[in-house]
Amino acid sequence: MAADVGDYARKLAEFKAQETPEAVLLLADSPELIRVTVAWTNTAAAPRAPLSPPPESGAPSAWWDWLWENTLFSRSDVIEKADISDYNFNRRFRVLVGNRVLYPDGTVNSFVQRYLRSKMLELFNAKSAPKNVKK
Repeated sequence: MAADVGDYARKLAEFKAQETPEAVLLLADSPELIRVTVAWTNTAAAPRAPLSPPPESGAPSAWWDWLWENTLFSRSDVIEKADISDYNFNRRFRVLVGNRVLYPDGTVNSFVQRYLRSKMLELFNAKSAPKNVKK
């Protein structure tokens, strides 16, 4: 049975529906993981055409691997945008993919996305807060 883009989208939606907040814990104290995650959201990703045959196993890990095997993206773009070495990229990217922080469509776990937005708001609030000036 040949797979199509509809299969790809359905499987990806299933993984997104099962995401967990624990993914945030990976990024909390890792600037490199945060940089790779942000770079991922700014990199084009799309399903490969044609898609490889779907996995024979119904195991979630087999489908997750299949999604990533059928995803096209520029590795060099992510490395450049994350300002990370090739070696560190390989290690960090595998951690993020394996823990389902990054999705093959260029998005990230929604809990991670909210965490990063809250961190940005904290950063902007800290920079825009008026300084206490003694009279």
